Amino acid sequence: MAEVDPGPAKESASRHGPGAGGRAPARSGLGAGEARACARTITVRLDRRALRGWHIRLLDQIGQRPDRQIRIAWTEGCGGLPANAELLFRLEAAIHGLPRPGLATAAEPVALAPYETGPDGGDADLVLDLAGEPGEPTATPTWRLDFDGIPGEAGLLAALFAGRAPVAALRGPDSAPVAVGRLGAESHTVMLAAFEDYLARTITLIAAALDGAASPTLPDGSQAPLQPGRPFDLGSLGAGRRATGGLARLIARRLYALCFHRPQWRVGWRRIDGPDLIDLRRHPEGGWIDLPDDGHRFYADPFAIARAGAVTLFVEEFDYRRGKGVISAVGFDADGPRGRPEPVLELETHLSYPFVFEADGEVWMIPESHVSGTIDLYRATAFPRGWVHEAVLVDGVVAGDATLLHHDGRWWLFATVRAGGGSYSDTLHLWHAPHFRGPWTPHRLNPVLIDVGSARAAGPIVARDGALIRPVQDCRQGYGAALGLARIVRLDEDGYTQRVETRLGPGAAWPGSRLHMLSAAGGFEFIDGSRRARMRRPG
Repeated sequence: MAEVDPGPAKESASRHGPGAGGRAPARSGLGAGEARACARTITVRLDRRALRGWHIRLLDQIGQRPDRQIRIAWTEGCGGLPANAELLFRLEAAIHGLPRPGLATAAEPVALAPYETGPDGGDADLVLDLAGEPGEPTATPTWRLDFDGIPGEAGLLAALFAGRAPVAALRGPDSAPVAVGRLGAESHTVMLAAFEDYLARTITLIAAALDGAASPTLPDGSQAPLQPGRPFDLGSLGAGRRATGGLARLIARRLYALCFHRPQWRVGWRRIDGPDLIDLRRHPEGGWIDLPDDGHRFYADPFAIARAGAVTLFVEEFDYRRGKGVISAVGFDADGPRGRPEPVLELETHLSYPFVFEADGEVWMIPESHVSGTIDLYRATAFPRGWVHEAVLVDGVVAGDATLLHHDGRWWLFATVRAGGGSYSDTLHLWHAPHFRGPWTPHRLNPVLIDVGSARAAGPIVARDGALIRPVQDCRQGYGAALGLARIVRLDEDGYTQRVETRLGPGAAWPGSRLHMLSAAGGFEFIDGSRRARMRRPG
C-alpha cells in the first residue's frame, strides 16, 4: 500500500468499571513473570494533570477480564508533555482535518470515576506506574513505562522530533525489562497522527504484558535502551515563549513540506542476469529501469507472476485526480513492458498490494482494502482481467499487506493488523489453514511480532537454499523507508520467529527516499519506492 497519510481513528470506547473476582494476597519481591501470573488487583498510577484519552482506553481494555480489579492512584506531578504540545495538536487537527477527541486528547479525572481510588500500593498485586515520574518506593512489584529510556510521553515526543521509531519498555525492579516493542507510525510528518499511533500500540504492549504474552527483548535479541539512541535536548521542549516559538517553527517547516511536496512513487524493473537481489544483498550494478508514468498517476506495490511462458506485472495504480487506488496489470516481454498498465480490478474503496498467486489451476488475488475490514480472495476469469470475488478469508480485521505461504502441507496467512488505532505497520498476525480458501485459524500467540522495523510484508516469501526469506518493510524512518530480508527461523502453530539479515535502502542505483517492495518472476525483478516531487496541477 502506498502511503496515504491516514489520520488517527476516532474512538469512543465505552467505560467499564473494575472487574470482580478474588484477589491474590499482596506479595513483595516478585519477579516480572510472577507478578504477571498473579496480578489480579492492579493499581494504575496516573498524573491527575496529564490524563489523556489513551489512559482511559487502556483501563477499559485491561479491565475487561472478570478476574482482574483495577484501581487508580492519583499523583499531581509536573511530568507529561510540555505545555505547548496541546497547541501543536490542535493546530494539526484543524489543518489536516484529524478527528478529535482521540487518544492524545486531554481528559478529566471524572472520566475514571467508575474505578476505585486508593494508595500507590496497598494490597495490590502490581503497580502500573504511568505518571512519568518516580513515585515513592513500595513493597508491591512496580512496572514503569519509558520510550527510548525517557519516562512517559516525553519520550514519544522526543522520538518524533528526532525521527526515531521508539522502543517502548515496561520495566520492573532494578529497571529489568518486562516487555518491549519497537513501535511504528503511518505518518512521520503529522505529530498528532504519529503520537496517537504510538499510544495505541503502547496499549497493545501493556495489555500483552499483563496477559504474559510480551517479550522482554527485541526480535534481534537487543535490550531496550536506558538512554536515548541519539541525544535530544528535552530542554528545548520546556514550557514558555521560547519553546512555543520553537514548535511554531517546526510546524511551519512541516506544513511547507506537506503543502508543496508529495511522495512520487515509482516501480523499478530489471532483467535478471546472474544473482537476484536476495542473493546479492545489494543493489545490482546496472541499477533499475523506471516503469514510466504520465505524471498524473503513480505505480507501486509490484507483484509479478509467470504463467504460460509470459510475465505479467500487477501494480497499485493511484490516479491523483481521482484520489483512489486501483489494481492494474501490464505484460512483459524480453525488452520490458508491453505498453502501460491498464486497470483490471476497481472497487469503491482504495485497493493496493495485489498479492497474486496460482493454485488449483487458476490465478487468485488478495488485494489490500483495509477499509473493508476483511481479507478477501478474488479469482481471475479472463486472466489478467475478469476478477470476481470468491470468498472472505478473514472478517472483522483491519489488515495490511496480506501475504500467503504454502509450507509443510499447510497454508499460512501473514498480515499486519491495526487494532484499536495505531500503526498499520508494526503488529504482525498469522493465520493457518488446510487450504488457501480456509477455514483460517488465528495463531494462538497473535500478535506474533510487534516491530515497526520488520512486521509488515514487502512482497512474497521466497524459498532459497532450504530457507524461507521474507521481504519486510523497515518503517523505522517512515512508511516503506527501507527493505529488509528476514529469514524465517520458526513457523508452526506454537510459535513464530524471524531474523532480519539484510537491510537495503535507496542509493545510487535507486535514487530517492524509500525502498518498499520486492517481487520476481520469469527472469524479471521488481522493486518500488519514492522520491520527493513538486506538486503539479491536475489536468
